[in-house]
Amino acid sequence: MRDPELASLVGAATRSAFSAIIDLCIAEGVDALVIAGDLYDGDQTSMKTARFLSEELRRLSAAEIRTFIIRGNHDALSRVSKELVLPDLVKLFGGRPEHVLIDRAPGEKPVAIHGLSFANPTAPESLLPKYRQAVPDAINIGILHTSLGGAPGHDSYAPCSPTDLHATGYDYWALGHIHKRSVVTRPDAANRNVVVMPGMPQGRDINEGGAKSVTLVSITDDGTVSLEERQTALAEFARVTIVAEGSTEWSDLAEKITDALKQARANSTTPELVVRLGFSGATDLAWRMRRDADLLMTEAQDRAARIGAVWIEKIEIDCVPPRSEGPASTDPLHELRTLMQTDILGSGGYAAALTTLAEQLQAQLPTELRDLLGTDETGTSETLEKLAREGAEDVLARLQGDPATGAGSETA
Repeated sequence: MRDPELASLVGAATRSAFSAIIDLCIAEGVDALVIAGDLYDGDQTSMKTARFLSEELRRLSAAEIRTFIIRGNHDALSRVSKELVLPDLVKLFGGRPEHVLIDRAPGEKPVAIHGLSFANPTAPESLLPKYRQAVPDAINIGILHTSLGGAPGHDSYAPCSPTDLHATGYDYWALGHIHKRSVVTRPDAANRNVVVMPGMPQGRDINEGGAKSVTLVSITDDGTVSLEERQTALAEFARVTIVAEGSTEWSDLAEKITDALKQARANSTTPELVVRLGFSGATDLAWRMRRDADLLMTEAQDRAARIGAVWIEKIEIDCVPPRSEGPASTDPLHELRTLMQTDILGSGGYAAALTTLAEQLQAQLPTELRDLLGTDETGTSETLEKLAREGAEDVLARLQGDPATGAGSETA
């Protein structure tokens, strides 16, 4: 992120969300905090981050609240997570399946918490067969890091199905790995053998939009499960689209920006809102928006600052000039646009050349970045087509003359 203040906000948001989780646990007087993996993201080597984690978990121990943690695929890459000395009352499950039996007050069922950490960043097979059978006459809680049946943008990890999880007889499954919240219940008993993928407590970028949360779980002795979703995010990422259709003056566009950001701020429930602003539609301002994208960004940032607690992460311009209904124009730029759209962008040879260049680029990228253009052939082709069209419009915008001066923005 180019805005240092925004980068600082987003950088601190994840820690803020974790502190909010600890605050929630203490305020609610919960019996335990369950973390189903991926406390770290990749090869974490920051002792400052590790120290922060330890200090926050120590707050729970001081409040006599237990913590149960399994390692996820990202944790397996972290050297620090393996060396960190955790506070009292924190149980980090190892690479062998086990359960912890917690006695409760006389007359109440004990609680068996089952967990298994995986030592490697990949787990192509289901880990469920490794888990122990449900403890009789106890409330059984399972903690598992899994991709379930798979999800876009997530690697397959210890795959299994909700049916497999229900078949274990555990009263509740706490899952980790997929960043989007989901709840799966038995068709014949909505509040029994519940499976929860809580998602993440704080989004990290625009692809993890929406308010994020944790799940507060209550289980009675008869196995009845009740859930409450509690928001924890400091900042929410959101895509906001402005239809610039019909806008003929820059001031018109500025007012549309204000209206759209005010509405987005009103819809958000987090303290801060981070927006990617998109512009679409046919407008006479299309060329100027592309040519003066830096000024448009400044305008959007200014409007956001006036509203307060709104940040502009990026702007995306997908506007085109209005289609001419009259006779063919003699404007050379109109002729150039027609040539680019029909003879170049629409040709099979151009598409093939573009695909070849993309494949060469992808081959040089790190493995984790090779899906940037798409996860399959169709998605990649659509992305390349979109980028080519936007690039053509950017070129035309820079060649466009300013009506006020009659001059183009570029010189030959």
